[in-house]
Amino acid sequence: MNFWKSYFLLPNLFTLANVFCGFYAITLCARLGEEGADSDVLYKAALAIVFGLFFDATDGRIARLTKTQSELGLQLDSLADVVTFGMAPAILIYRWGLEDLGRVGIAVAFVFLACGALRLARFNVLATREAKVDKYMLGLPIPVAATAIVGLVLASHAIGVPRTTNAALLAVMVAVLGYLMISRVHFRSFKELKPTGRTLATAGTVAVLAVVVATRISRPAILLLLVACYITLGFFEEMIFLRRRFSEYRAARLASANGADPEAASLAAEESVVLAELGMDE
Repeated sequence: MNFWKSYFLLPNLFTLANVFCGFYAITLCARLGEEGADSDVLYKAALAIVFGLFFDATDGRIARLTKTQSELGLQLDSLADVVTFGMAPAILIYRWGLEDLGRVGIAVAFVFLACGALRLARFNVLATREAKVDKYMLGLPIPVAATAIVGLVLASHAIGVPRTTNAALLAVMVAVLGYLMISRVHFRSFKELKPTGRTLATAGTVAVLAVVVATRISRPAILLLLVACYITLGFFEEMIFLRRRFSEYRAARLASANGADPEAASLAAEESVVLAELGMDE
């Protein structure tokens, strides 16, 4: 095999390994209720999705290191994410707790899958339009939403609770995760980070804090904590972003009224949009 062809194949092999993890998780969920299968199959299915997270985080980095990024790889990665972080978590959370809600549970699980697919489709469209690496992503990344579901299942298993007893609250949480994926909230991608002294120091601090926290709570709970911190960071930065835009448009409007900048009138015209986003429109 040609050396460069093998380089091109390597990232796609990791992506296909991601697909297998999702497929295996789905087969494990299907076994629940069969003779000889207990609630541990859901725990194993959650672990399979965790392995999928590893392969998903690795394939893109390998492609960038070997400079073998391609349109095929982008589309294949999104298809893999639909399986492993869309369909597999949807079936997992349905069998774990939403099943008690009947058709409503099926609908909520499908909403999660549908929102994940829409999120990935939007990501692909934006990725083909933007050549540079953006430090923000529009909507909650589907692997993060899947991590929230997986962390919940793993944490309940760690405390000896095989399945949830509050299906209604679970349905609300899953629906919120689905909405966040298709929302216009900007979340950090961290792709712009480079191994500088500052980033290494920050990473070291986070690692130390993670070790300290790990001694206090279970490892599955750490996943939920990380997801909660990531979502909180997204909302916090979104509020700062909207506030900054509002200040810029207000300044442009004042400048236009004073005749200091004729071009500022076009910016002032968009102020109503910002006010609507902030819920401050009159």
